[in-house]
Amino acid sequence: MSEELSRVESLESRVDGSGASRHKAPRWAWWVATGFGSGYLKPAPGTWGSLAAVVAWWILFHLFGFRLIEKMGSFCGTLTLPLVLAFGMVIIGILASDRVVRETGLKDPGFIVADEWAGMWIALAPILWHAGSLSVGWGLLRVVAPFALFRLFDIWKPWPCYQLQVLPGGIGVVIDDVAAGIYAAVGTFFIDGWLVQHVTMLRT
Repeated sequence: MSEELSRVESLESRVDGSGASRHKAPRWAWWVATGFGSGYLKPAPGTWGSLAAVVAWWILFHLFGFRLIEKMGSFCGTLTLPLVLAFGMVIIGILASDRVVRETGLKDPGFIVADEWAGMWIALAPILWHAGSLSVGWGLLRVVAPFALFRLFDIWKPWPCYQLQVLPGGIGVVIDDVAAGIYAAVGTFFIDGWLVQHVTMLRT
């Protein structure tokens, strides 16, 4: 990781008109690609990036999401909004990662965690499909399953996660985590449904 970071720093400081300078990524791309800096945390930047994605998702839904769901309608809104946000994160994550990869010349550096953000938001979506408490206390219990499952599948990389990494640029960086997020979302749907059904305090 230190070698990757030093290479990035050297590339950022180059202003001699080289290929790296011509492909210099804008500031927004660096912020998104690194998960607003969470990708620089050590050890295990992927885990830190996933945790930051959970925190950002939690804040967004508690500030804006639940009011939007209520306005959009019960079932349609609950189903649609988290998927729209996740899809948006996939697209912007691919664009940002592609710009940073082109600047650094690195295939999939560890400090890029936009892929973890995209996959994590997919994994979290099913907990909004079940009518249950998302208060600070009980709601945090419900995000444990998607977080743990996503990290499992992201590290394990079952088919086709591992194979998708060969795709070029930002797509190759993000798409394997999208597949891991889908696996995690399926598991979350069943686990969270069981929790809401059997843990009395989650129903209120």
